[in-house]
Amino acid sequence: MSDWSLVDVNAWLGHWPFRQTPDTSGPALVRKLTGLGVERAWVGHLAGLFDRDIEGGNRRLAAECRGEPAFFVPFGTVHPLLPDWSEDLRRCHEVHGCRGIRLAPGFHGYDVAAPEFAECLRQATSRGLVVQVVCGMEDERTQNPQFRVPFVDLKRLSEVLGPIANVRLVLLNAFRKLAPALAAELAGTGKVWFDLAMLEGVDRVGQLVQEVGPRPLLWGSHFPLFVPESAQLKLTESELPRPILETIARGNAEALLPAKAP
Repeated sequence: MSDWSLVDVNAWLGHWPFRQTPDTSGPALVRKLTGLGVERAWVGHLAGLFDRDIEGGNRRLAAECRGEPAFFVPFGTVHPLLPDWSEDLRRCHEVHGCRGIRLAPGFHGYDVAAPEFAECLRQATSRGLVVQVVCGMEDERTQNPQFRVPFVDLKRLSEVLGPIANVRLVLLNAFRKLAPALAAELAGTGKVWFDLAMLEGVDRVGQLVQEVGPRPLLWGSHFPLFVPESAQLKLTESELPRPILETIARGNAEALLPAKAP
């Protein structure tokens, strides 16, 4: 039995095409994560990173999540450079019951300064959806040499978020590249949260709390690309007081996205 009660904001269903990963069917994901103390998982579909049929991937995601509605929180993919992306966003919300969406600028070929990105944030926010930005998926040293995806450049993100009231933006895997000063700037907007999956170093959680405070920090496993026990260990080895760690493990995610839709 795990010593932690966790909300995982960074989990995936589907197939990763570049190496073999553990079984990521819905039941397998539930078994693996609940064994670590995860009680809810915000989950996307890996097909959304690669397929031009965005709706097909979102439909498969929704079908898997319906099997475990108390555990899975579906986050559909939207590609704001594709025709009729607003319809994909509508379906995520109204048809598939998504509580948020995932954007993948590095995989889909745009940056955070693109006007389509800002418009997608506005439309998602008007629907009350949380927006997650996939900053990267793996260490660049392990990427297939014929399929290199750059980490998302976030330097202009504060500028983009300024005019968009009430946006809730979660940066997934940002700490592979994110400088402390920029992290503090983004946290200072009150509109940005970060998961810890790619945070590396001894007691980096404690250092990060000093840099940005505990409020914008969320627990994420990045399973199946990462070993989820590694994310759990970041809490276990930290010298932070237990109440702060519990806030990061679960409380911040529940405040950002309550268990039941309003």
